[in-house]
Amino acid sequence: MNFRGNVILQYSAVTLIVYRRQQRTTSELVETQDVTIFALAYQAELRDRQTGKHLERTAIYVRALGEELAQLPAYRAYISDLVKSAPLHDIGKVGIADSILLKPGTLTPEERQEIQRHCEMGARVLRIAEKKLKFQSFLTIAIQLTLYHHEKWDGTGYPNGLAGEAIPLSGRIMALADNYDALRTTRPYKSAFSHEQSRGIIQENRGTHFDPALVDAFLRREADFRRISEELSD
Repeated sequence: MNFRGNVILQYSAVTLIVYRRQQRTTSELVETQDVTIFALAYQAELRDRQTGKHLERTAIYVRALGEELAQLPAYRAYISDLVKSAPLHDIGKVGIADSILLKPGTLTPEERQEIQRHCEMGARVLRIAEKKLKFQSFLTIAIQLTLYHHEKWDGTGYPNGLAGEAIPLSGRIMALADNYDALRTTRPYKSAFSHEQSRGIIQENRGTHFDPALVDAFLRREADFRRISEELSD
């Protein structure tokens, strides 16, 4: 091999090493980011006496619904950001008093109004974080999902009473995923429902609480929902 060929070979080897290091660094940064998001979101769940498995389950449900709705490659980035955002949906609960958040009985109208503020409080926190960035990130979807996951298809939800497709898709997806998990788990005010009971409630609320297209997507993937709820049970 001549001198030029040897130089090219050495340059190629160095380039490959640098590329692999960059790939590893990028992968480590993404993994660190995901773990940090989970840790921040888990703070809110701890105060609500939830486990980290609630965050894991809802993220998987969100992925299943997102994948069912769209098979286009261009949609993959949206699904990735959606799943990354899902654990943050209740981060605003850190601002709710324990006397309300952990109350085992029925909330008063004033207490219910206070706890409903967690959507706006969570979105406000994420907006502050987003303003620190000089580029568009997954936080755009996270803000929508956090703010709108308690809106209802018929316009009777909160905080803004949006209806139908005026509710961002991320909020509609999170609403169904979060409600399924709430139905399937024990809460201070209720016992856990079976998958069959939960499915029935979601079907009954097709076109009122939930986007009809998402209920149909849920029914197509209900076996996955059931499996995850059992495999990752608290």
